[in-house]
Amino acid sequence: MADKEKSSDKPVKAAKLPPSVSKPAEAKKPTLPPSKKPSLPPSGKPSLPLGARPPRRPGVEISGDGGPALSRKDFQTDQDVRWCPGCGDYAILAQVQRTLPDLGVPRENTVFVSGIGCSSRFPYYMETYGMHSIHGRAPAIATGLKASRPELDVWIVTGDGDGLSIGGNHLIHILRRNLNVQILLFNNQIYGLTKGQYSPTSEKGKVTKSTPFGSVDYPFNPIELALGANSSFVARTMDRDPKHMSEMLVRAHDHRGAAFLEIYQNCNIFNDGAFFQFTEKGSKPSNTIFLEHGKPMLFDNATKGIRIEGYRLQAIDLESGSWSVDDCLVYNEMSLELAGIAARMFSQPDLPRPFGVFYREDRPTYEDMMTAQIDEVISRKGKGDLKALLYSGENWVIK
Repeated sequence: MADKEKSSDKPVKAAKLPPSVSKPAEAKKPTLPPSKKPSLPPSGKPSLPLGARPPRRPGVEISGDGGPALSRKDFQTDQDVRWCPGCGDYAILAQVQRTLPDLGVPRENTVFVSGIGCSSRFPYYMETYGMHSIHGRAPAIATGLKASRPELDVWIVTGDGDGLSIGGNHLIHILRRNLNVQILLFNNQIYGLTKGQYSPTSEKGKVTKSTPFGSVDYPFNPIELALGANSSFVARTMDRDPKHMSEMLVRAHDHRGAAFLEIYQNCNIFNDGAFFQFTEKGSKPSNTIFLEHGKPMLFDNATKGIRIEGYRLQAIDLESGSWSVDDCLVYNEMSLELAGIAARMFSQPDLPRPFGVFYREDRPTYEDMMTAQIDEVISRKGKGDLKALLYSGENWVIK
């Protein structure tokens, strides 16, 4: 990364990226985040030992290269950010850039890998290492990278189309293997880059260009999918709540294992308002509930709560005189059973939509177990000889 600046004193011309949609003539060029080339560290050498992941330490006045503390500007590139004006992706990008400096990981140890879609432009806009890969295969590429370079901090950026359709098989396997990566799934319930077809998360009956009479598909609930794939960390946030998003980004990063974070993201061109009941000031309190470990499940400014009756949740009015906070369910994010019940609130219109950490579990990561296995085999059998292996046993020469 540092070599890019040293190679020439001439300004680098920004690469031209195809626009995600045809813009109307009067549309203004988006200005968030600002397009400015940050100063780069003097050395591209990792400053942390292999396998090390520093804890989040806000306020520490040094970066990974021993220089001044990093800021959001240090994670901005010289590329023009090309999403439609008003797209929720801008808010996510800005919050990731604001959050990363607090994580204490040098930029040269950070990698963003994406697939195909509007969200997958992300690596262009992060002043880190990155790869804009092929459709649905970001988890596979990230798996190879993490297995060979476990000391790197790897983020996967995908969408509901890229990650749950053509990439669905790759997604479930990286979750069950428990690679130590962060997976950000931008869910806007539509295919945006290809101009508005229904996606695996579009609601039943959705009218789009590819379903002119309404979709007859039942949608995926990404949270249930991740839990079913045995992900060790599952959470949900939204583009219009930057404080909560930052908290979830930090929680996902601090978890050692496959951290799956679904982000509700508004596509204002092809599916505007899909999540407004959960994100807008007037409707958010009564339609959302924020899960907090060890605390009662309260919503609508703590005037309502959630109780459990058997295996089903029920909303109760705490101002009616019939119920109190003591009747509310206390959430436990380490209970897989409770996480499954909370995830199914997605399909219950009489209940609020949950956000926060649904589930977390501490268990060995894939790369740690793989490395331990290799070390154990080498200790018993030695490093081995590839040439000797190829020429061993029965072989012949074709003339």
